[in-house]
Amino acid sequence: MPGSGDISASDSFKVSFGPEIDDNSRLLILGSMPGEASLRAGRYYGHPRNIFWRLLYALLDGGEPAAAYEDRLRFALSRGIALWDVLRSCERKGSLDSAIRRPEVQDFAGLFERYPRVSYVYFNGSAAAELYRKHVRFAGPEPEGGRVYRTLPSSSPARAMSFEAKLAAWGCLREDWIASRSGGSG
Repeated sequence: MPGSGDISASDSFKVSFGPEIDDNSRLLILGSMPGEASLRAGRYYGHPRNIFWRLLYALLDGGEPAAAYEDRLRFALSRGIALWDVLRSCERKGSLDSAIRRPEVQDFAGLFERYPRVSYVYFNGSAAAELYRKHVRFAGPEPEGGRVYRTLPSSSPARAMSFEAKLAAWGCLREDWIASRSGGSG
């Protein structure tokens, strides 16, 4: 019988969510793997201190984030923003990306084939970018496959940075969103 501090193998095996995407999606934001709070809630960026939704609403003229998760997803999709994670599954005790073991990546070739309008890919944090680079392909700022890749500071509370500093660093998402609405890229 495991001790009170032990985590069983089944507790350490994590499975991500499916993509939140539609045919109008042009910008894809990738996390690494949802944290414990998000997995428990069954929601992307479900930790109450994660500022992802505040950033997205501030950048895309949304005001304050909607209270209901479904409304938040509708907001993102209505602006051409898709959400997913680099990893389909992994072993991890806790929520830290540094604890990820045995990562299995998502089917990005299939996603990009099914949703060819995605022209910008953002990594919500350097861990997501590194996992993609290591297990999928190059993830630099240069266009690849007609897509532009950018790494943003993590919206997680584990990334110590003020909201204002993160908002400024995420400003390229707003610029690309405006460009994507007018048919441009890059």
